[in-house]
Amino acid sequence: MIGFDEILNTAILHKGSLKEVKTALPVVLTAHELEAQSDAFYLSAMTRRIFRAGLKHSVIDAKWPAFEKALYAFNPMACAMMSDDKLDELMGNRELVRHMGKMKSIRINAALVLEKAREYGSFGAYLAQWPGANIVGLWTQLKKQGAQLGGMSGSRFLRLVGKDTFLLTDDVVAVLKAQGVVNKMPTSQKDLALVQGVFNAWQEQSGLPYSHISRIASMTAASWS
Repeated sequence: MIGFDEILNTAILHKGSLKEVKTALPVVLTAHELEAQSDAFYLSAMTRRIFRAGLKHSVIDAKWPAFEKALYAFNPMACAMMSDDKLDELMGNRELVRHMGKMKSIRINAALVLEKAREYGSFGAYLAQWPGANIVGLWTQLKKQGAQLGGMSGSRFLRLVGKDTFLLTDDVVAVLKAQGVVNKMPTSQKDLALVQGVFNAWQEQSGLPYSHISRIASMTAASWS
């Protein structure tokens, strides 16, 4: 497996300069900043990510004020208490994207947010305390305890709210495959552990957030094909 210095130098060659590489890096929030966000913020972002899946993000984003209005500004308690009649009402609202499976996920995920808030003080505190060295464990927990958070949705939700995480995009997986870490998109716990180990090594070498490491790695995919 190559070291992260080579990954970074290859990305610089592709982008033209270190400045251009840095310009493309995602925002990563501190633990304090994550804790400062409301539980409603996290439920809203979680739901937005779920509704974005398979659709143009701009379509969902344009409708988001209507979602906020129809769903009690994503107050977790109000959303967790929604009746089936309320879900039917939402499915009849033409200002929303009407997908029953995704609508039902709001109620389930609201309960998840409340559960973690009771345990940790807030959902943001729950995210903040989770170690980056086992971020795939957080993906797994969100998938198992929430709804519609499998695949890339869990990690993309984390990226959306600023929690440090790598993403297994096609470009990142291409780099991992070229280095012999995996031979396909990693989905099993064994393969995810292998990938986590690689990112942990690169993090130790670079001192960079996992989010930055995976974005930089994605810039080099064409070099390893």
